[in-house]
Amino acid sequence: MELMVAAGVGVAYILASLRVLRQYERGVVFFLGKYLATKGPGLIFLPFGFATQRRVSLRIMALDIPPQDVITRDNVSVKVNAVLYMRVHEPDKAVIDIEDYLYATSQLAQTTLRAVLGEVELDEVLSDREKINGILKNIIDERTDAWGIEVSAVEVKDVDLPEGMKRAMARQAEAERERRGKVIAAQGELQASTTLAQAAATLAQEPSAIQLRYLQTISEIAAENNSTTIFPFPIELIKPFLSGLHRAAPGTAAESTEPGALPAPDPFSMLPQVKAESRDPAPAEPGE
Repeated sequence: MELMVAAGVGVAYILASLRVLRQYERGVVFFLGKYLATKGPGLIFLPFGFATQRRVSLRIMALDIPPQDVITRDNVSVKVNAVLYMRVHEPDKAVIDIEDYLYATSQLAQTTLRAVLGEVELDEVLSDREKINGILKNIIDERTDAWGIEVSAVEVKDVDLPEGMKRAMARQAEAERERRGKVIAAQGELQASTTLAQAAATLAQEPSAIQLRYLQTISEIAAENNSTTIFPFPIELIKPFLSGLHRAAPGTAAESTEPGALPAPDPFSMLPQVKAESRDPAPAEPGE
């Protein structure tokens, strides 16, 4: 009977000393308060009453960094939050060297986030997040390596800007778009002027080309249903006639000296003349 009782007590002690650890868990074992080993996964034996363990998960954990009030290098106040991905790769250090590695990592991430963003300008925070994420990861990972923690990534999630800054950025973006529009329009005018200069040089080589262009323009205007068409008459079309009259004028003047010759017609006689109106002299005063 005593043997059976002793056997039963022994079996109960063994069962009470057995522990099961999952695949992603490790147990940091302390025997009489002293670190013994890191065991797991699977079934492990811990002497009941003499040994204890601390379970540590080896899975990647996402640690949320609450919004932080940050003043950037160009004196802009923003609120920034982020997320940190970490895992424990040395469970014994995470348990022995630090009291609460999750709380310590969270506080370190918040402090590092404020320090790093305080050294950069707002434009870098908005446009170059990959660089900032890399800097945050390197700093936090270097500090937490002594705690047996590996930081896989740090991502800035959201940047909350003041309303005044949002309006200023909207005005800046609008002004930038207007500047681009004016530059594009000026470049178009430059290209158009270059093309027009080349076309004018080509038309100048053949005088009849301008007449053909004139007729083509008239046909384009006449195709529309216009009640009144105002079209400028180019002086180049009548230059040949004027030059011919000028050449004929000297010979005609020479012949006009002969008796009975008629005077040479004036080439500009057909142009409308402006007659000056004669005014009667003012009546004299009675005393004069």
